[in-house]
Amino acid sequence: MTKINPTLELNTIGVTYPNGTVGIDTISATLSGGTICGLIGMNGSGKSTLFKCMMGFITPSTGHVRINGLTVRHALKKNIVAYVPQSEDVDWNFPVLVKDVVLMGRYGHMGFFRIASKRDHDMVDDALKRVNMLDHKNRQIGELSGGQKKRVFVARALAQEAQIFLLDEPFTGVDTTTEESLIKLFQTLQKKGCLIVVSTHNLGSVPEFCTDALLINTTLLAHGAVKDTFTQSNLELAFGGMLRYQQISSENIHSDEDHRSVAVLTDDERPLVFYGEKTNWDIVSNQPKKNQKKPRQSTKTSAKQKESNSNQIKPPNKQQIDSTRKPSKSRQATSKPKTPPKRSPKNSS
Repeated sequence: MTKINPTLELNTIGVTYPNGTVGIDTISATLSGGTICGLIGMNGSGKSTLFKCMMGFITPSTGHVRINGLTVRHALKKNIVAYVPQSEDVDWNFPVLVKDVVLMGRYGHMGFFRIASKRDHDMVDDALKRVNMLDHKNRQIGELSGGQKKRVFVARALAQEAQIFLLDEPFTGVDTTTEESLIKLFQTLQKKGCLIVVSTHNLGSVPEFCTDALLINTTLLAHGAVKDTFTQSNLELAFGGMLRYQQISSENIHSDEDHRSVAVLTDDERPLVFYGEKTNWDIVSNQPKKNQKKPRQSTKTSAKQKESNSNQIKPPNKQQIDSTRKPSKSRQATSKPKTPPKRSPKNSS
C-alpha cells in the first residue's frame, strides 16, 4: 500500500457576508496527512463556513486555501478532497437509490459522458460494504434512518478515493455502534496517510480518536496536538457560556489531603471528563489502557496465613459424619433387641 501525504493550508482565511456579518475572522493553519483533526467550536462559530471555504462553495473575503499546493478548483478536479455535509444540507426527498448516491463519488473518475465502468460499480459495492450498507444499495435514500444516511455519504466519500476527508458533524443522530464503526474506519484511513477533518460536539470522543484539534470561535483559538490544545481553558474560550460544566471537588466528598477533583464538560452530547488537580488535569478515557496487566495473585502462603488456616474450624469429613450416624460395634454387642411381651391365651368356655 502506497502511503500518501496530503496537506491543507489555510492562509489568513476571512469571510464576511454581504449583510456585514463576519463568518470567519482570520484563520491560519496547516494540516498534514496521517492525522485526524477535530474541528471544535460551538454552533455559529464558523465550522461549516470553514468547510465550505475548503470545498470552494464560498470564496473567502481574505486569504486563500491551498490543497497539496493547488487551488481548491484544481484539487477538486483531481479528486483529492471528499466532503460529507450535515444532514440539514441534503434534500432527502429527492428520488435516488443508495447505490446511485455512492456512484456520484465516482463521477470525477468517469469520462465526459459519465458512463460507469465495472470498476466504478465495484468501488461502490466495496464502499457500501465498508460501512455495512451493502444490503441497502437498492433502497431509496429517503427511506433510511439518520445514521444510515450518514453512512451512505461516508461511502460516497470512500468511493471517490480521496486523500482528504472533510466531515461536518458525522456523528450527529447516529447511535453508539455506528459512531464506533465510523471511528475505526477513519483510523484506517489515517494509517493509510489520509487527512481527516471532523467537526463534532462529542467532546468525550475527541481524545480517543483525534490526533490534533483545531478550536475556533470565528477566529482561531488553538491548533496542535490534542494533549496540548484540548484543555479546559481552551474549551471554555471556544464555547463560553454554552458549555455545561460540573466539578466535584475533593473537599465535598472526603476530608484528607487529596486535592484531586473530577470535572465534567459537555456540549449536550458525549461529555469530556477531566481528573486530577486543576493545574494538571488528565483526560479520562473510556478506552482501556494498552499493556495494562492485571496484578498476579501470589500462590505462596505466608507463615501467618498458615497459622490462621490451622486455627480455622474445618468442616467434618465423610468418615466423621458416618461415625455419628452408625452405632459402634461395642454398643451393637451389648444391646439386645427388644422382644414384644407374651400374650396369655384366652380361657375357653
